[in-house]
Amino acid sequence: MRIERLISLLVAGALLPLPASAGVGHDQPSIFHYSRLETDIGSARGDTVSRWDLDAWYGGDADKVWVKSEGELLRGTAERAQVWGLYSRNIADFWDVQAGVREDVEPGGTTYLALGFEGLAPYYFETEAHVFVSQRGDLSARFEERNDLLITQRLIAQPYLEARFYTQDDPREEVGRGVAGEVGLQTRYEFTRQFAPYVDLRYEASLGGAGRAAERAGEYRSSFVASVGLRLMY
Repeated sequence: MRIERLISLLVAGALLPLPASAGVGHDQPSIFHYSRLETDIGSARGDTVSRWDLDAWYGGDADKVWVKSEGELLRGTAERAQVWGLYSRNIADFWDVQAGVREDVEPGGTTYLALGFEGLAPYYFETEAHVFVSQRGDLSARFEERNDLLITQRLIAQPYLEARFYTQDDPREEVGRGVAGEVGLQTRYEFTRQFAPYVDLRYEASLGGAGRAAERAGEYRSSFVASVGLRLMY
């Protein structure tokens, strides 16, 4: 039940209507907010796979507070569920440095110190890179890139890449020393910027100890996943 409560609280908080901007007098900075929720359901080797991805921030041009969450259910069971809380500081045009904590609710229940950056690379590649140190001293990292390619003003193809690096075996987190990640293509149709259904095709793979850990957890070393989903923005 804790997964259901976690998702309900995150969605309620992300979709809570906040003022688009607020300021007291001319000398006070404007405050803005943003939230994006993507949730989909699909199939991998005949098994049902569903997942969510939430990004939300509140703040000004220089300083923001971020909340992130993501997770995946395989055969109706939560395989992964994370919540992040980050402070973000703008250090250059389109680039923020971030620091905070990540809590892995499933599996294991492990807390991580998170440090990294997020921004827009040349040719409009949205880029995220973070390093994590767990409460037990385990080191891991994650790198993500995505790019929107306009087919029309409403039909958008988004290729993406995510790579996760693990330096130690951690049975409680069901990970092993190695690399895991995915490469995919999401194609969405924006009825409005706030409402966009999509089709997602991706290939997931785990290499080295990460692959062996996935098998021990009842997952696949590699698989193709086809999903349909919905993207909401506020």
